Amino acid sequence: MNNASSIYKRNIYIVVLFLILTSCGISKSIHHIPDISIYDAAISARTSINDSTFIAGKNSLYKNKQGTWELYVEGNPYQLGLNEGLLTQELFKTQEHAFLSKVDEMVPSKFKQYLLRKLLAFYNRKMYLNIPDAYKAEIYGLSKYASNDYKHIADNYLRVLYLHGAHDIGHAFQDLALVGCTSFAVWGNKTEDGQLLIGRNFDFYAGDDFAKNKIIAFVNPTEGYKFMSVTWAGMVGVVSGMNEQGLTVSINAGKSKVPLIAKTPISILTREILQFASTIDEAIAIAKKRQVFVSESIFIGSAKDKKAITIEVSPQNFGVYEVENTTQLICSNHFQSSAYAEDKNNIKHIAESHSQYRYQRMEALLNDTEKLTVKEAVAILRNKEGVDNKAIGHGNEKALNQLRAHHGIVFKPEERLVWVSSNPYQLGEFVAYSLDAVFDSSSTKLNLSKPELTIEADPFLYTQTYKDYEAYRVLNRTLLNAIDNDENIPPSVISEYQKLNPEFWEVYYFIGKYYYEKGYYMAALNTFEKAKTKEVTTIPDQQNIEKYIKKLKRKLNK
Repeated sequence: MNNASSIYKRNIYIVVLFLILTSCGISKSIHHIPDISIYDAAISARTSINDSTFIAGKNSLYKNKQGTWELYVEGNPYQLGLNEGLLTQELFKTQEHAFLSKVDEMVPSKFKQYLLRKLLAFYNRKMYLNIPDAYKAEIYGLSKYASNDYKHIADNYLRVLYLHGAHDIGHAFQDLALVGCTSFAVWGNKTEDGQLLIGRNFDFYAGDDFAKNKIIAFVNPTEGYKFMSVTWAGMVGVVSGMNEQGLTVSINAGKSKVPLIAKTPISILTREILQFASTIDEAIAIAKKRQVFVSESIFIGSAKDKKAITIEVSPQNFGVYEVENTTQLICSNHFQSSAYAEDKNNIKHIAESHSQYRYQRMEALLNDTEKLTVKEAVAILRNKEGVDNKAIGHGNEKALNQLRAHHGIVFKPEERLVWVSSNPYQLGEFVAYSLDAVFDSSSTKLNLSKPELTIEADPFLYTQTYKDYEAYRVLNRTLLNAIDNDENIPPSVISEYQKLNPEFWEVYYFIGKYYYEKGYYMAALNTFEKAKTKEVTTIPDQQNIEKYIKKLKRKLNK
């Protein structure tokens, strides 16, 4: 046994011993079950009308012609979870598989899965203390319909609870791969009718399969306000939504340190705001009550206040950003309030990431439009070019439309109207809904949209360029797999790969990396030099290209 292997095994044993010794600290968390005895658990049986229409009493799930699922549920917290699980059970299992099967791929060893289970339990040991009881009851009801295939990760209830922190954990641990969400609001003299108008792209990407079955959920709880949100099966938190009072919420990831312990997931905090706040002040008061474990901007729009603000939360700080003497607000992935003016992480993030670039691009597009309409708001969310309309390659995180969004959404809070994109990305039709009509007690709960307000699909969807982009994505996976597994790629495939997305810096970076690994140093140098001439996403990316160039020049004695 060599020394490195010995050290590695010794460290593994230390980790195991540590987890065993601290198991008493996580016992309460592992065995916690929410008190559901206070709730009526009666729900109706599910009736399947066809493979895209399901009914359970007044609750329903319907797949619209654009391929998006529309869910309506009502009841107490436990009933909400039971109805959500009952109606979406097939989607729920598919969604879990899309997300969690990657864990089995990455961690095939049973011993390492055991370690992972212990680590998850230790890391999330305080989460249950930081989630309101009503939401734990809802998650418990939902977990009754979870897959039994992933109990090696955690029991069903705990696993579903943990998954509500996936967004938080994902952007904290993949520090340089932040989801690049961008939001804006305009009102007063910046809109056609003077009303508040809000748009946002949610660029959380967890694979193509994960994004296939998005759900537009309409929730009628026994306590609080009725609301809608764009979500997926198994999720009771909110990433984008509006309530019956015309209050909207959406989230934009900020720069975070790696958290040491999980507390309140952002999506649970925004669910609480959406369900119980009707004004900006009420939203701020709720946000101040909760302890979060990552940094996030919560974008709040309010029909009553006729404006928008951002609440900027992090484990050690809290700020509110409100624009003065202007009628537009922009939010990307950095903080803007005075509370973070001296924050080193935030300052570094502005300097090194793509957040400021997208902010400036959004600002320019808003300035180019004198009075915004819903249709123009959608066009801005779909914009694929860089600053000054520069071609920066499709899939570039510097673009507002990175061709990876889970959804795009536009709110018109004062009229309780919302438009939600259909697949793919935010290119499909934006389907309109009226919250007043959906929650009208006399209305049916199937086919909830307002077809006369639908905004047509992006013409880009029908171009050769779009087909080329999708072909590029396939070849990109092929090339990355070849790099990881030391496989050979024919020169014709490399050439085709470059032609499919010629302005994107990553194309040349990955070709250069492939050549470097194969020992084709002159070809690699030329390709990395080419990557430098494109719009590279971040400063660390630029520095990485420079490192390869320096290495190659040394190898070639240049």
